Amino acid sequence: MSILDKLFGESDTPRDHPAKPDAPMKKVLDELASLNPKPIETLSPEEARRQPTPTDAVKSLLRKAGKDPADDLGVKTTDITIPGAAGPLQARIYKPHAHSEDKLHPVVVYFHGGGFVIADLDVYDGGPRGVSKMADVIVVSVHYRQAPEHKFPAAHDDALAAYRWVLDNAQSFHGDPQKVAVMGESAGGNLAIGVSLMARDAGLPAPVHQVLVYPVAGVDMDNASYVENATAKPLNKPMMQWFVKHIFENEGDAQDPRINLVENADLIGLPSSTVICAEIDPLRSEGELLAEKLEQAGVDVRQKTFHGSTHEFFGMAQVLPDAMAAQTFAAHELKRAFGTAILPI
Repeated sequence: MSILDKLFGESDTPRDHPAKPDAPMKKVLDELASLNPKPIETLSPEEARRQPTPTDAVKSLLRKAGKDPADDLGVKTTDITIPGAAGPLQARIYKPHAHSEDKLHPVVVYFHGGGFVIADLDVYDGGPRGVSKMADVIVVSVHYRQAPEHKFPAAHDDALAAYRWVLDNAQSFHGDPQKVAVMGESAGGNLAIGVSLMARDAGLPAPVHQVLVYPVAGVDMDNASYVENATAKPLNKPMMQWFVKHIFENEGDAQDPRINLVENADLIGLPSSTVICAEIDPLRSEGELLAEKLEQAGVDVRQKTFHGSTHEFFGMAQVLPDAMAAQTFAAHELKRAFGTAILPI
């Protein structure tokens, strides 16, 4: 049993009774259900992109609590366009209001989730905003070409192009090109580690750190967490099968080491890593296994699974204590990697 097993989990066997969301998480899920989203797996990609999202549920709860869902939380944003691998990409720069412009600040390149098919910068605003504030960093959140209009590896090519752009242009927005990390949620977590792999193989400067939040990391849909969470919300097995159907030209593409990380990727030489998983998530098992594989490859890894929370929880810090804890964890590890953490004397 590895150190990670001892700290954060047990053997990868399905439980007799699937975990239930804790009270704050259940409140979000109930609010999402009240918005009447249709099952993604029954829709076309165009229809799926118009469905209510977990972010909409969070905003609804904030309004009901008399809070402003548009509160910038002390972080200003600037929407820009950057060059991708095959055309312009939308991007959003997050900066704490308190940032001075007389020095360079660490940068995190952030990739949103959505199964490589749905979602955008607005749906995944909570994660980069919270990380920018709590880690005191500039975050560049980047959109990318999506399937089925643009099959694999279009998104990965765009992610690498975005990383190259940040390295070359960080100083133009007071970022430090020597302190650039990568981060992402779900499909975006896969893109983040994909950038680290591609940068290593292309001889580019490596990210200083990578934060992988419930990343897509394998292709086994019969592992413990897929069995336990086959009908979970907001992500379940039928949805994952729907995403896969739209992403790849053929089944063989799913074995690419950028997708099947836990079985086919060479992880040696990757940057220090933070892996965050949710208990009620089909992707939990492969995320935990990825952390173990990174550790076995000699990578400095910190991993934590948040119990009672579901996929998509990370950006919900305004309404979920676990999300605030997860963002705090990620921010601490980023500061540690950037050398900006205040250490006790």
